[in-house]
Amino acid sequence: MVDEAMPLEDVQGTMDNATEEAPVMETDAELMDSASPTDAESSEAHAETEDTTQPATSPDEVAALQAEIAALQQQMDALKQQFEERTGQYMRLAADFDNFRKRTQKEKEELEQRVKRDTLVELLPVVDNFERARSQIKPQGDEAMNIHKSYQGVYKDFVDRLKRIGVAPMRSEGKQFDPNLHEAVMRQPTSEYPEGTVIEELVRGYLLGDGVLRIAMVKVAAPPESSDAVEVEQSEEG
Repeated sequence: MVDEAMPLEDVQGTMDNATEEAPVMETDAELMDSASPTDAESSEAHAETEDTTQPATSPDEVAALQAEIAALQQQMDALKQQFEERTGQYMRLAADFDNFRKRTQKEKEELEQRVKRDTLVELLPVVDNFERARSQIKPQGDEAMNIHKSYQGVYKDFVDRLKRIGVAPMRSEGKQFDPNLHEAVMRQPTSEYPEGTVIEELVRGYLLGDGVLRIAMVKVAAPPESSDAVEVEQSEEG
């Protein structure tokens, strides 16, 4: 409120002074507002400069880093060499195991084959007895013939079973003597066959697959004796 005791002229002067000072105060405020963003940007740029600036690395730190890199490279080379050695050991062990497996399999097959051969060799005399009976026994009458046919049927069944497991007779008669297949138990001088020809198979030989199961005992042709040799022998006997 205006003091009632103040003169009218003083009141008017006070109002005029206030009107003149108001624009000046607004101008200062505007200057302060316009200057603030510039100062803020300068501060931020200075802060960014300080953040991106890094201190220089010293020679000692560079040497330490190089030493660390060299140590890591050496460690990597050692691990690589160790890996190659372990790989080589693994490959050798794998090869040894494969050889062991093959050798064991071969030994197993050879053992099975040997047991099979030994068993069949023990059964072959039964076949021989059947064959002797067939060639020597001459049945007389119907009852004897029925018995003969009965055991010959057993013989045939037995031979068929042997064939199914790979057993086969040699059929040596008329062939050249072979020491791998034949054993010459007799020699017969003759002009009917070339020397060394198997004339007769006394005990039949058998094959098992591609191998010999039992060699054949045979009679072999020998060259005929000359008349002079016969006369010498007769004179010696006389």
